[in-house]
Amino acid sequence: MKKIFKYPKLTLIIFLATASALIWYQTTTLSKNCGDNPCPLKIAFLNIGQGDSIFIETPHGNQILIDGGPSGKVLQELGKQMSFFDNSIDMIIVTNPDRDHIAGFLDVLKRFDVSTEVEPGTISSTAVYKELTKKVAEEGAKKIIARRGMNFLLDTDVHLLILFPDKDVSTFSTNNGSIVAKLVYKNTSVMLTGDAPEKTEKYLNALEILDHAFFATSSATSATSTPANSAHLKSDILKIGHHGSKSATSQEFLDKVLPSYAVISSGKNNSYGHPSPEVTDRLTKNKIPILGTYAEGTIVFESDGERWVRK
Repeated sequence: MKKIFKYPKLTLIIFLATASALIWYQTTTLSKNCGDNPCPLKIAFLNIGQGDSIFIETPHGNQILIDGGPSGKVLQELGKQMSFFDNSIDMIIVTNPDRDHIAGFLDVLKRFDVSTEVEPGTISSTAVYKELTKKVAEEGAKKIIARRGMNFLLDTDVHLLILFPDKDVSTFSTNNGSIVAKLVYKNTSVMLTGDAPEKTEKYLNALEILDHAFFATSSATSATSTPANSAHLKSDILKIGHHGSKSATSQEFLDKVLPSYAVISSGKNNSYGHPSPEVTDRLTKNKIPILGTYAEGTIVFESDGERWVRK
């Protein structure tokens, strides 16, 4: 029998050298090594088609995935944000159990070790939701039902504040029970609305986050303090609710949030007509720049705690 390799030792050396070079490339280009400067907080609104998926990486490398999109495409997009050799995600958050928010999590759980899962408590009878529930249990991930007042300390000075739900939403529709959260890093912030409709926006407007003490640390979090700007809906970036549907993004809500940027996650030429002309016209009238995954692909911002930079 002929030998496949004439020089087996040389082949092994070449293989090891190539593997070492690949590892060096991955670790030097994608690791959290920012020299003398603190690493930024990164938030990436992933281009996963008609759905939602948002990747967050903190200055010290903690990783959170809010929604998983409608398919395995989320893995392709995560591959552009994470090292190939990174096999863990610290937390996944289900803002609501509709397919366009959770189906991709099935592939995420196959590829990554996940420590914690957060969900609103709404119930779905779909096969994909039942399968996700099963996979999360098999993963052994800690399951947390989100409630208003929870303050997840993601990193030093990086907080994820749950604004809604504030009650049991197991009998709510999936959109009406959607998680609304505010990401805060020092003096910068992002309002994350999931598929929350105008009804939820009005409820939040009425509450207006009564006082800072409301966000006292809960037993489900490790936070020790609350950022000063948490007591307001005002945020630099607004993730537009329900993919730009006319059922969300009321003028009253915009008046509270006063964002510098609006990000819309939806698929190009989708059958729902998202984003709706009513929403885009309203944003334009308010002179809020619109960034859509349907037009620009994945949208990435980085913050040093004082300002956001588009990457």
